[in-house]
Amino acid sequence: MKIVVVGGTGLIGSQVIALLRGRGHEAVAASPSSGVNALTGEGLADALKGADVVVDVSNSPSFDAEPALDFFTRSGRNLGEAEREAGVRHHVALSIVGVDQVPDYGYYRAKVAQEDAVKGSGVPYSIVRATQFFEFVAPVMDMTSEGGEVRLPSLRLRPIASADVAAAVAEAAQSEPSNGVRNIAGPEVHGLDRLGEITLAVKPDGRTVVTDETAGLFAGMPDVLTGDDTVDVVTTRYEDWLKRN
Repeated sequence: MKIVVVGGTGLIGSQVIALLRGRGHEAVAASPSSGVNALTGEGLADALKGADVVVDVSNSPSFDAEPALDFFTRSGRNLGEAEREAGVRHHVALSIVGVDQVPDYGYYRAKVAQEDAVKGSGVPYSIVRATQFFEFVAPVMDMTSEGGEVRLPSLRLRPIASADVAAAVAEAAQSEPSNGVRNIAGPEVHGLDRLGEITLAVKPDGRTVVTDETAGLFAGMPDVLTGDDTVDVVTTRYEDWLKRN
């Protein structure tokens, strides 16, 4: 199949491309760096010619509510129109577990709008919802570091390796549309502060973790672990992943 991966040069997209090519598919990375911009529509028509499947793993450059909403609604609308024109038969989107359970968080509202655009596009679809990536823990720690302290809330997460997310997205792209949602998560539930402690135990750098419920992007967010539906649990543990990376 010809499978176009929007956001194909990013963390998830590049791994999806490699997996699909390894299975013999013509996997094409579509991103602004390759002249394809879903937000403006530039290059979409040409990129989607002959495509069987479109995978969207692109992300808003901003976590703020208004720019994120604009990004996901405009890009979703442009993708839907281009896919219908090109005769694409399956759209795969990456989203977040429990995204529809946190209406007070603007970025999550924007992702819900993206899901709604996918469902209303008229193109058969599959949505893969994942929990937070392992790779996200270190940047969050850096954002909340003050001197020798890393201030993190105790929000419980069930993080997952990006490689496992990419595998689930690639699997969806090679399957028939589900016209539904699949939830995937890592095997362990930890507080974000505990994830920071595990990180510094494996890779000590002189910092210590201080639990602070007011710190960072996730301050005050309710626990969202599995969503309303069943969750498929992968096997990669955070500590094992850290030791390998």
